[in-house]
Amino acid sequence: MSEKIVLYYFNGRGKMESIRWLLAAAGVHFEEVLLTKREQYEKLLNDGAVMFQQVPLVEIDGMQLVQSKAIMNYVAGKYNLNGNDLKERVMIEMYSEGLCDCMEMIMMLPFKKPDEKETQLGVIKGKATSRYFPVYEKALSGSQFLVGSQLSRADVHLMEATLMLEELFPTILSTFPNLKAFQDRMRSLPTINKFLQPGSQRKPQPDDVYVKTAMEVLNIKMP
Repeated sequence: MSEKIVLYYFNGRGKMESIRWLLAAAGVHFEEVLLTKREQYEKLLNDGAVMFQQVPLVEIDGMQLVQSKAIMNYVAGKYNLNGNDLKERVMIEMYSEGLCDCMEMIMMLPFKKPDEKETQLGVIKGKATSRYFPVYEKALSGSQFLVGSQLSRADVHLMEATLMLEELFPTILSTFPNLKAFQDRMRSLPTINKFLQPGSQRKPQPDDVYVKTAMEVLNIKMP
């Protein structure tokens, strides 16, 4: 296995996007194998590349890593995005888990039926503004980063999550000034700024093509 970092996933966000964000924030080059056909996925299965028969799959440091949380923990640890000690790390993980829960709701939207989507949008907005945003707004009061004095994976996830929510609800941050200021600071970081530019490996909002391709590759029939 080469020293290159290679990501195996669909041409869309899903569970791989937060991994892309972390690598990009760390300024690390990575390549992607975009799964578009069932045969590609079956080859991964036959080769024993995916431990639990599912993606994301990331080849890094001579390993084939699966399970998105494990992958993100490894990337964060390798590239100094996990804090300076155990106390910082557990705070980073708590903040990160909350954001992953929030983004999970958004991630599932494209796979919902039209009538279910409207209901789910209301749930997402309600939880974002009442459960999640107040926590991060308070944490950023008088602080540049969520934890400690340096960038962590929690900051990267927060940037990703707030941008995703603004795509759905453009004015959702209007009553959260610390989050808005945080976004501006994050945009000023060269690696983040580069990832936000057109032509980067950041993926657009999922569309019907992404949903159809993922279902076909995984051989799952829509209800």
